[in-house]
Amino acid sequence: MNFIKRQPPGRLIAAGFALVILAGAALLMLPVSVRDGAQVTPIDALFTSTSAVCVTGLIAIDTADHFTVFGRTIVALLIQVGGLGVTSVGVGFILVAGKRVGFKSRLLVREAMNMENGKGIVRLVKSILLMTLCFEGAGALLSFLVFVQDHPPLEAIGISIFHSIAAFNNSGFDILGGLQNLIPYQNNLLLIIFGGLGFLVILDILKKRSFRALALHSKVVIVMSAVLILLGTLLLKATENVTWLGAFFQSVSARTAGFSTYPIGSFTDAGLFVLILLMFVGASPGSTGGGIKTTTLFALLQATRSAATGRMPTAFRRTVAGEVVQKAFIVTLLSAFVVCGGTFILCLLEPDLTFLQLLFEATSAFGTVGLSTGITPQLQPASKLIVILIMYTGRIGPLTVASLWAFRTEQHVWYSEETITIG
Repeated sequence: MNFIKRQPPGRLIAAGFALVILAGAALLMLPVSVRDGAQVTPIDALFTSTSAVCVTGLIAIDTADHFTVFGRTIVALLIQVGGLGVTSVGVGFILVAGKRVGFKSRLLVREAMNMENGKGIVRLVKSILLMTLCFEGAGALLSFLVFVQDHPPLEAIGISIFHSIAAFNNSGFDILGGLQNLIPYQNNLLLIIFGGLGFLVILDILKKRSFRALALHSKVVIVMSAVLILLGTLLLKATENVTWLGAFFQSVSARTAGFSTYPIGSFTDAGLFVLILLMFVGASPGSTGGGIKTTTLFALLQATRSAATGRMPTAFRRTVAGEVVQKAFIVTLLSAFVVCGGTFILCLLEPDLTFLQLLFEATSAFGTVGLSTGITPQLQPASKLIVILIMYTGRIGPLTVASLWAFRTEQHVWYSEETITIG
């Protein structure tokens, strides 16, 4: 126990996600989870569990065609735990049990949600759990009105609950069968925008109800999300033969949920490249989505403008802290390394697939998006393991992965400063 207490928060969070993934894979291998006549290999069970916990949505086997109601329930629970975060769920159980939330638990939640301090952690977790219940309940009700038109009422209830959980937690899983995703329902938007904004931003909006009164973080998230959605919609409409609503849906989904309303494999190279860029950016901090995050891109843009003009990086009459810009560059560099390195290994393992297909797959896995050109079921076991590692890295964050072996962050030696030429 003392050994566990001595571990840094990042390592405990990473271990928590890994344990949930392994437990989920074991449950999905049980006979009660697998449909009669279907076959689920250990690598496919691990892939499905990782994709669910990392709220990605990439599937090596179709969820509806291979898993029973029990198995699909396990997948939904894994998505819920992965979306809320292992630490938040753990604190939730502590609160339900009526016990006191210790300092270590508060520290883990703060680390998982990238908060500056631990003030109001318990109240925040309660608000997140209540908010999730409300959004997913409303989403299930609205979804039921759509799905009941094509399915029996009882079946429509199950499908609605599953897709509401998947949508709010930005996981592209579906249980419609036949690897069709939401193609038959391309005129219906779910909860992916709210899930991608982040819990802290939603709470800030509900509390202040005025854009001017919002925190800088919330303003940046809202503005960047709107710009990316609009830009993505325009570019997808220009490159693909889709409706405006379809382009809008895919622009939103590419950064967060991974639901597809059109067969991605039929997109042009230009359209796939647009989706790759959107997936790499991803959602916002504290949300259920992945990627480098909208605030990271904003910090990079402000730093670039600052370098070009010689002015301090500012936004909404606030100065962006230097350490924020530094962290943004580090996160982007590590993320690019993960995506490029993963793509390179996949190219070695899958020589029959195109570079763009593999880059798309790796970026989708890192951004925990779940969109695919349709190659996921064809991947070799070794390739699936690489995608599993990319999904895991994308969920807990490359910066956390890079610091897993570090116990101390103190710098004991200071060296003299010297410049180097850049550009």
